[in-house]
Amino acid sequence: MASRTTHPVIDTRSLNRATLARQLLLGRAGMSARDAVGHLLGLQAQNVKPPYYQLHARLAGFRPAELAGLMESREVVRMVTMRSTIHTHTAHDALTLRPLVQPARDREVNQFRKGLVGVDLERLTASARAFVEDGPRTMGEIREELLKQWPDADPQSLAVAARCRLPLVQVTPRGVWGRSGQVRLTTLENWLGGERADADGVAAASVDDVVLRYLGAFGPASVKDMQTWAGLTRLREAFERLRPRLVVFRDENGAELFDLPDAPRPAPTTPAPPRFLPEFDNLLLSHADRTRVITPEAKGRSWAGNQAYRTLLLDGFLAGLWKADAGVLTVELFAATSKAAKAANAAKEEIVAEGELLLAAMEEDPQTPAGRWSVRFGSIHG
Repeated sequence: MASRTTHPVIDTRSLNRATLARQLLLGRAGMSARDAVGHLLGLQAQNVKPPYYQLHARLAGFRPAELAGLMESREVVRMVTMRSTIHTHTAHDALTLRPLVQPARDREVNQFRKGLVGVDLERLTASARAFVEDGPRTMGEIREELLKQWPDADPQSLAVAARCRLPLVQVTPRGVWGRSGQVRLTTLENWLGGERADADGVAAASVDDVVLRYLGAFGPASVKDMQTWAGLTRLREAFERLRPRLVVFRDENGAELFDLPDAPRPAPTTPAPPRFLPEFDNLLLSHADRTRVITPEAKGRSWAGNQAYRTLLLDGFLAGLWKADAGVLTVELFAATSKAAKAANAAKEEIVAEGELLLAAMEEDPQTPAGRWSVRFGSIHG
């Protein structure tokens, strides 16, 4: 292994700009929604709307109907993958990434073993598969079906076991912009159809390939960063195998960061326009060390308990919160220091322009006249 002193140091602003470039946040990309979902290795999607806002922030000319159409044609799906959270993935990534993280899902089941005494997990898996493939089911229906076979088991533990043991997807209309629907689940293979699943392949993606893709979307990054994103452990071996193909840096704290040789690493002075991100954007969640986007002053301000807020990037860093309601976008700027407050005030015109663009593209009521859209500054709790 190369000595600690041989790797150049990459400062926080340079790291910020490199990550924003990979995340398509320095300038909107002219790629399709499907290609963007693949490039980003999926979009965090606990709630229905965030994937649409994530793509709006990153793609030129994006409209919700594009992703909605991909959902309805089953070219993208919603399912549990990284960190045991719902993500929107391309069909191919859903088929190949879910097996990669399956060991983590199996460990999750083990955390509920006290509620599964006497439950044969292989039999549970087969029973749950047959039930959801007979027709999409709610999690409550799955739980009740399994309780018929194991009445003494803990109901929640049975549901967790089914969710973790099977690659369950949320079927449409759930996840389709402008429509609503209860969460109903079936297996990924059943939703895509046998021929389509076979064509895409069902083997787990190569760990090495996923490391390279992760660096392409989130790099430069450490081993711990990728482990945080994936919810996996013991990835050091893969990085070491790939070391001859990668470039290596040190961050300002001395942590080793890996990267693709030809990946973009813009100058730290590169302009970073304001961007409105939804709650649970992977930009804010996919590194062990998040100081590349979240300053010490802003740490913890995008959450309250278990609630995540929609966030504003200013000069590439977390700088505020926002909400939209009835054609009005409210922006709450952080001003922890006089320097930050001065920068925020100087950028207000840019923030307003970006906010108006968001309202124009994402306004749910097409009857709302453009003149009624407005951006105001104040508390999002007011």
